[in-house]
Amino acid sequence: MTTGTGVLWREVYLGGSPEAERRLFEHMAVQIMQTQLKNGRPVKAGFQAKGTYAVDDAELRFRDDLPAELRVGFAQPGAVYRTSVRFSNAEGRILDDREPDLRGAALRIAASPDEQHDLLMTNAPVSHARDARQFAEFALATAGGGLGRYLGLVRLAFVLGPDETIRMARNVLAARRRIDSVATETYWSRTPITWGGEHAVQYLLRPLENAKVEVADGPDFLTAEMGERLRTGDVRFELCVQRFRSPEETPIEDAAVDWRSEHAKPEPIATLTIRAGSCDNAVVHAMRFNPWNTTEEFRPLGNLNRVRKVAYDASAAHRDRQRWLTDVPARNRIASAAMVSIFGVVNRFRPWHRLPDSLALLNLAALRDVLRRDNLIDTETREAPPRVRDVPVPPSEDERVFRTHEGRANDLSAPEMGAVGAAFGRNVPAMPHPELANEPNPLVVSRELLRRDTFRPATSLNILAATWIQFQVHDWVVHQRHPLGVDDVRVPLPPGVPGWVNTPGGPLEPEMRIGGNIGTGNVASHWWDGSEVYGTNTAKARELRDGAKIRLTPEGYLPVDVAGSEITGFNEAWWLGLSSMHTLFAREHNAMCDELTKRNPDWDEERVYQTARLIVAAMIAKIHTVEWTPAILATKVLERGMNVNWNGVPANDLLSRIGLWLTDANALHGIPKTTPDHHGTPYSLTEDFVTVYRMHPLIPDDYAFSTPDGQDIGTRKFEELLGNKADDELRELGLGNVLHSFGTAHPGAITLHNYPLALLNLEREGELVDLSVVDLVRTRMRGVPRYNDFRAALHLPRITRWEDLTADPASVAKLKAVYRSIDEVDTMVGLFAETPPEGFGFSDTAFRVFILMASRRLQSDRFLTADYRPEIYTQFGLDHIAATTMSDLIRRHCPGLAPGENAFKPWS
Repeated sequence: MTTGTGVLWREVYLGGSPEAERRLFEHMAVQIMQTQLKNGRPVKAGFQAKGTYAVDDAELRFRDDLPAELRVGFAQPGAVYRTSVRFSNAEGRILDDREPDLRGAALRIAASPDEQHDLLMTNAPVSHARDARQFAEFALATAGGGLGRYLGLVRLAFVLGPDETIRMARNVLAARRRIDSVATETYWSRTPITWGGEHAVQYLLRPLENAKVEVADGPDFLTAEMGERLRTGDVRFELCVQRFRSPEETPIEDAAVDWRSEHAKPEPIATLTIRAGSCDNAVVHAMRFNPWNTTEEFRPLGNLNRVRKVAYDASAAHRDRQRWLTDVPARNRIASAAMVSIFGVVNRFRPWHRLPDSLALLNLAALRDVLRRDNLIDTETREAPPRVRDVPVPPSEDERVFRTHEGRANDLSAPEMGAVGAAFGRNVPAMPHPELANEPNPLVVSRELLRRDTFRPATSLNILAATWIQFQVHDWVVHQRHPLGVDDVRVPLPPGVPGWVNTPGGPLEPEMRIGGNIGTGNVASHWWDGSEVYGTNTAKARELRDGAKIRLTPEGYLPVDVAGSEITGFNEAWWLGLSSMHTLFAREHNAMCDELTKRNPDWDEERVYQTARLIVAAMIAKIHTVEWTPAILATKVLERGMNVNWNGVPANDLLSRIGLWLTDANALHGIPKTTPDHHGTPYSLTEDFVTVYRMHPLIPDDYAFSTPDGQDIGTRKFEELLGNKADDELRELGLGNVLHSFGTAHPGAITLHNYPLALLNLEREGELVDLSVVDLVRTRMRGVPRYNDFRAALHLPRITRWEDLTADPASVAKLKAVYRSIDEVDTMVGLFAETPPEGFGFSDTAFRVFILMASRRLQSDRFLTADYRPEIYTQFGLDHIAATTMSDLIRRHCPGLAPGENAFKPWS
C-alpha cells in the first residue's frame, strides 16, 4: 500500500497473489499469440501491427517550472532527451488508413545510454477492458475480422457475461474512427504508473498548434500526411500527467474508469518536438516497446499493465520467430480428447502393451497428452510481480545460429531456459519424507535387494547400449556435489556392519558419509547439445579445441592430463566404456570439420567448429531416438513410434497418416519439421527423469576382449577399467577391439539383485561410496515419491499385493522382510522389481516418464525443430545426419568392424 497526495492507493493481484496472477498472465500471453495466428501469417504484432510514422530524433524537454513533487528521476526541470516516436494503427491486422481504428503512440526516451523509458498511449481516454482477463479474452474473440469476430463476441458473452461484452463492444466501436492526422490526436496512457515512491499518475500526449495538412487520399495517407507536415515544420506535443485522487474516481486496477475529472486535470510537464525534416525510420518501426522498459520510479501499475509485460514480450517474440505457438486443428483437439476418454476406460482392463499395434500407438499418444497436461511441473522461481528492466538486448547473430555451451538462448524469448544452473523440474509433485530418510536403512535395501548375486544378462542388448546411456546421461543431468567433509549426508550403518571407510586409506567410521548436493540446478545444460564431448561452458570448450577440431593425439585418442585422466567435456564416473564413446565422437567431430572446410573454404574456424558441433549433437539425438530406444524397448510399436518422432510417417503408411491427420497433424512429418513447443511449461529435465535413468545394473563386472577375427586378447574386471586406467586400456586394446568386444557381449538386466559389485565399493573423487546406497539416498532426499505414490502420480494403479510387484517368490519374501509397508518401497527398487512389458529393458512405470520426456527433449529445442534447416546446419550436415547410423559411424572410424543393422543389439 502506497500513499499518494494523502490518499491511500494499492494494487490488488488477480488470483489473490503475485504468483497466482503470474500463472494467469502466462495463459493470457498464449491467448495474445493465438490472436496473432488468427490475424494471419506471417505473424504480425498482436496490436498496432501497422506503423504509420516513426522517428528516432525527436526531443523531449521538461518544463522549467516542473512542480517539485514531480521532480523524480530523469524528470527534472529543463532536462532534454532524445526520444524515438512511433505512431501506428491499433489493429493486429494491416488495414487501410482510411478504415476506422484506434491509433497508438509510443515513446522511447533515452535518459542515458543505460536508461530508457517506454511510454505507450492510445487515442481513446479509457480502456474497453476493466482488467487483464477481459483484455485477453476480447482480443482473442475479435481477432481475424469477418464472421469469426462476431462468433467470437457470442462466445465472449458466455465467458464474461452479456453486459460486460456489450459494454466493451460499444466502447471499442465508439473509439474506432477515421482520423485526418496522427499529429492532431490526443493519446492517453489509460493505465497508471508510479511517479516516484509517492504518486500514481496517468499520462497523455496532446497536440500543440499542429494545423491540418492536405494530402492525397489513399491506403497509407497517414504516413504521407505526416511526411508532408514534417517537410515544412516541426510537430509538437505536450506531455501531461493526471494524478491519482481516490480509489473510486481514479482506480488503479479498473482500467475502464475514465480518470478525466475536475479533480484530476492534465498537468503539462514536458514538450515533445518532432523536428522538421525527420523521415520515417524503419529502425524505430522495428522496436519492441513495453511499458516495463523503465526504472522503479516509473513502475507501471494495475493488472492491465502487469499483464502487458509478459503479453507484449510474447507477442514480440512470436513475431520475431523467437517464440512459437503450435496451431492445433480443432479436429485434433476433439479427437485427442475423445481418445483420452476412451483409453482411460480401456486401460482399466487392458494395458496399452497388450493392445494391437495400431491401437497401442493411439493409446500411447493419448497417454502422452495426459502426461503433458498433468506431469510437467516448473520448479524455477519466476518473476512475480513483474519488475522493471532495461530495454532487452537482442540476441547476437552467434546466439541465433549456434548453440551456446552454457545452453543459453536456445529459447530466444527466455534465454535462461534450460541453461547451466537452471533448476530441475518435476514430473510428479515432490513428496519429501524426512522421517523416512533412513527407513528402511538404505544399506540393508542394497544388500538384500540390489546387490548382484549372479550376473543376469540382458540378452537382447550389447554393452554398447549400456555405455551409450551413461554417455547420454552425462550430457543431460549433473548434480553438483560438495567435496566430502562439507555438508555431508550421513547414513547410519545397520546392525552387524562394523564400520565404513569413507576415504581411501581412511579410518573405519560408524556411518557412511556422502558428499552433499549444492543447490537444485543442473551443472550441465538441459538441452541435447553434446556437452559431455564439448564441455558445459565456453572456457572449457576452448581448452578442448585445436582450431576448429577437438584435440586428439596423432593416433586418434583423447589427450590426458598430468593425473592420467582423459581430457574431454565431462569425465566423471569415467571408465573404458565412456572413453570409447568420447573418442568415437571426437573423431566424428573432426571428420565433420574436414568435410565442412572442404565444402566451405571461406569459413573461419569458429563457424566450422560450431556447425560441426551442431551436426554431431543432432546425430547423437537421432541415434538415441531411432536406434538406442528401439533396441532397449524392443517392440514394433516403439520402433514405429520413435521413427515417426524423428522422420514422420512413411508415405506408404496410409492408415497411420489418416490417424495422425485426425489426432495430431503436427506429428505427420516428424518433430524436426515442426516448431518448438514446451507444452505450457518452461523446458527443463526433471528429478523424476534422473530417477528412471538410474540404470547401473546394465554394467557388467567382468569383461572379455577379442579381435574381430576371434583372437582372445584378455579379460578385465570393471575395477581395472576405471578412472585414469581407462586411457591406458583403450590404447592397449585399441578402439576397434573395444567396440567389437562390447558389441558382442551382453550388459546386465535392469532388475533386482543385479547391481554391479564393483559399484558397491567405488572410489570416486576422494570418496569411497556404495553407489547403490547413493542412488537410494539421493532419490529420497530430492523428494521423489516412493514407488506407489510415483505410480499413482503417473496415472497407474497402486500396487496392493507384493505379488503384483514381482512374480519372483524369493524377491517377494525379501521385499516383505525389508519394508514395513508396500507404500514404503523405494522408487528405484520398485522400478527394478516390476516385470517390464515383453521386449522392454525397463519397467512400464519408468516408461511413463520416458514417453513424456523423450519427445519433449526434441520438441522444445529450436535446433532440433525450427532451426533444423540448411541455413543453420548446411544441406550437407542434414544429409549426413539423415544417412548416418551408429553402425555407419563405427565402421567409418574403425573400418574392420561389422556391427549389425542396429549397433546396440548383439553383433554376430
